[in-house]
Amino acid sequence: MYRELIASKWVAGRLGSGARLNSSFVFQEYQHKQHKACISKGKQPICVHALRTLWTDHTCLTKQLGRTIPWKNVLCLPRCLTCNSLVRTYLTKSYPVLNGNLQPIHQHVFESNLLNSMFYSKRYLELMEQVIKGGGEKAILRHTQRNKKMLVRERLQLLLDEEEILELSPFAGFGMPYGDIPAAGCLTGIGKINGVWCVFIANDATIKGGTAYPITVKKQLRAQNIAIQNRLPCIYLVDSGGAFLPLQADIFPDKNHGGRVFYNEAMMSAVGIPQVAVVCGSCTAGGAYIPTMAEETVMVDSIGTIFLAGPPLVKAATGEDVSPEELGGATLHAKVSGCIDHFAATEEEAYECVRNIIATLNFDLPPHKTTDFEEPLYTAEELNGLAPKNYAHTLSIKLVLSRLTDGSRFLEFKALYGTTLVTGFAQIKGHLVGIVANNGELTHNASLKGSHFVQLCDQRGIPVIFLQNTRPNVTKAGTLSKAEDVTNQLKAQGSMMAAVACATVPKITIIIGGCYGGESFPMCGRSFDPNFLFLWPNAKIGLVGPNYYSEIQEPDGQIQDEAQLKIMKERLENESSAFHSSSRVWDDGVILPQDTRMVIGQCLNIIKQKHRFHSQPERRAVLRM
Repeated sequence: MYRELIASKWVAGRLGSGARLNSSFVFQEYQHKQHKACISKGKQPICVHALRTLWTDHTCLTKQLGRTIPWKNVLCLPRCLTCNSLVRTYLTKSYPVLNGNLQPIHQHVFESNLLNSMFYSKRYLELMEQVIKGGGEKAILRHTQRNKKMLVRERLQLLLDEEEILELSPFAGFGMPYGDIPAAGCLTGIGKINGVWCVFIANDATIKGGTAYPITVKKQLRAQNIAIQNRLPCIYLVDSGGAFLPLQADIFPDKNHGGRVFYNEAMMSAVGIPQVAVVCGSCTAGGAYIPTMAEETVMVDSIGTIFLAGPPLVKAATGEDVSPEELGGATLHAKVSGCIDHFAATEEEAYECVRNIIATLNFDLPPHKTTDFEEPLYTAEELNGLAPKNYAHTLSIKLVLSRLTDGSRFLEFKALYGTTLVTGFAQIKGHLVGIVANNGELTHNASLKGSHFVQLCDQRGIPVIFLQNTRPNVTKAGTLSKAEDVTNQLKAQGSMMAAVACATVPKITIIIGGCYGGESFPMCGRSFDPNFLFLWPNAKIGLVGPNYYSEIQEPDGQIQDEAQLKIMKERLENESSAFHSSSRVWDDGVILPQDTRMVIGQCLNIIKQKHRFHSQPERRAVLRM
């Protein structure tokens, strides 16, 4: 996922490693490829109703049919030969195909967007490199050589299956008032353990010794909320020195501060969401409650310790000299206190033990992920030229959809009504989804259309994907008739907000451009609790765009002076960037445009496990007796 941005491999080959990338050349090459594809494939039909081989991996069908059949006859097959997913998968192949060809009129916008995407992707790669380095070379040497511990990413490699993981908020903690805290001092994400999707929360002790800062707590709470919303088991790899005391006012006292982590552990256990902890380092002060509240805990000998206060405080309070192992080591807690359930001699043994614990959860797992789906007809690399530099550089959202959906197929809903919002059905990585995408201002008609479609998806149990790009300016009501129009627009937007808020189906939001003002709420912004929310690097977040700030007047009706406006615009420009948003955990991470389809597919696979959750809700948490 973290690969260097390049328009495509063939561009690199044509230009050479030392050449400068020319956006005009890239656009011309895209058009050349499109032209060749049209010649070789012939004209693409708008809607396919022809005979074709059934698209399935069911052996019973391939043996008994092995031929082409009219699509209408699928419904007449014997019950033993069909299943709901088979019929649904087949029928979606008759969806209309989107025309995603880039036209000459798009060239100047495409080129400008592409250069902008390359700039932000370079920043993305720089930040990702800092995240991977953790606390730096000296901290890594101290962690591995002196403390004899594995790095956090090595731990995850042993714990998780050999599949791609979905890392959450990797840029959290950059540019904070109290300094840079790479990855907020912990790694969070979702990966498979013995075939089960699990949320992991793993402290990185190379970053400030694993100390918890306010942003660390916020990131951990977001990971727990994702686990609650999607009913995913939680795995904690604890290696922490506790809270950063100078900032205790922002870590300890409030509802959504550090204590909420322990509350969430208990509540998740109460509703049957498993909680498993591994003590693979220091576990001091408040951090000691994480393993003691988990349903099952594994502790590593020699390097793992659990105590509220370490040997220095014991010495100061009682004058007694005691070693960390004697005070709270694995042997003590396995034999005397009973705080742990599994003693591990090495870290490798500990993670193998966790894998075995997950194997006992008795989950009714979904079948293997769907692999027999169509790829889009257009390359995902072209999304870099479709990611809007600003609202004025927005091309038709259907060009984006044609590069995300299976076979570039899309069944549009109310195509001629409220055209500034595009709604319809498609498949992404084999999953049936509803799509709600901005294609201009969220007008009265567009809002009513969105309300109708979201309720339709909710009734049918279809996940909804929101592609958000809202306008950066506010609507002015200069006349009475305009004021009436604005009022009706607000009423319609309120109806769409209610529909989105009350929808019980999974919701995934991708901010591909602007996330501005009130129009972002009906498009399932952060406040409306989507299951996942990701940003493209070019995205902007704010009440209004920096260039429109001067239009907002003071309460007394006077425009602010130019110097003050300049300072405020610079501040808004910085605070509205995607990287600033992600550093504050206002989202679940920044993703490159070309990775969007893959990330959405991962999210849909993760969400699918929720419906097969085998454990029944319990009335109480599992307690240590």
